Amino acid sequence: MEESKIEMDRVPLVEFFIQSAERLQVSPIVKYSAFSFLADRFVPSLPTFIQADGTSSSSWLLRPVTQSTLQLFALISLWISTKIHNSRPLSIACFKSLADTSIKEQHFTTRNFLEAEVLFMQVLNFEIGTANIAFFFLEDLWVQFRGVAKVGELISIEVCMDIMDLLYEKEDMSVHFRSPKSLAASILVTSYVITVPKQKWEFPVLAWVNFVTSCKEADITRLVTKILKHVLRPS
Repeated sequence: MEESKIEMDRVPLVEFFIQSAERLQVSPIVKYSAFSFLADRFVPSLPTFIQADGTSSSSWLLRPVTQSTLQLFALISLWISTKIHNSRPLSIACFKSLADTSIKEQHFTTRNFLEAEVLFMQVLNFEIGTANIAFFFLEDLWVQFRGVAKVGELISIEVCMDIMDLLYEKEDMSVHFRSPKSLAASILVTSYVITVPKQKWEFPVLAWVNFVTSCKEADITRLVTKILKHVLRPS
């Protein structure tokens, strides 16, 4: 599958991922670790992996990569994430059952799941660290902010996560996930702007996130402006 094709399928893939995470009732850290595996690393790396691997030796799952296959890999990302973060990971049977009801164009067997997991890990070069994802920084900033500012009580982590989900759908925002700390700071500031009434804008939120994260205020302001365009006019 060419890179442009994968990009074209980004919105339905992200929507499928979000719906699957909700149906499985995974924790936020499982969801956003898996999101990072899938959207930040797997999908961008897949065209290069396919080209380097060659069609003669590729798995049938990659000849070609269909929307159903991408949905399978979305479930694989969640499965791997539960293995990392849950003391009792969700079983393969749980994911296969979800696939049977939600992936309409293709039926995947348990063996297919195991094969897809190996391919997924190969594309990621077997690197599944989760310390450098935007949600880690966002959650930490949110907790700190609620501790230093009274208006922090007005900002919910759910609003922050809704913004993050929306940004994952936007192709032109995907590059910013490569700078997770500045993205997290910008999402928090965006949540402040859209949630806190203007008459209560007394806390110097930009100066504070600059102090805590060392991200430049000008860079955060530019990114917040861009995020607000998507949040206020998501279509």
